[in-house]
Amino acid sequence: MLERILYAEDNEDIQQIAVIALETIGGFTLKVCNDGAEALAAIEPFSPQLILLDVMMPNMDGPKALESMREMGAFKNTPTIFMTAKVQPEEVNRLLNMGAVAVINKPFDPMALADRIREIFEQSE
Repeated sequence: MLERILYAEDNEDIQQIAVIALETIGGFTLKVCNDGAEALAAIEPFSPQLILLDVMMPNMDGPKALESMREMGAFKNTPTIFMTAKVQPEEVNRLLNMGAVAVINKPFDPMALADRIREIFEQSE
């Protein structure tokens, strides 16, 4: 059962909405990071069951963070979902080809986010 999610998002407003959607509504335990570098530093001590990454962030973007996480043996198969407003088919395909299990469009429905992530996680098992 999915419990621990590592979440990286640099936009404070989106981050707050997602935290409410995932912790309060969804009941998940989140480790929230402001960029990919923070997520990379937090991944080992937190040991997430799923990684949720914004695509465009300062310091280290989501795709670069995922690339670095995949090089860490323990997390090379951890299901990863990207969240982005750039949902053109070629961009979605690029993210899926990097090893993401799904791409969630921004803006997302806060009331449906936890169920959507749970569904994606179960399908990735």
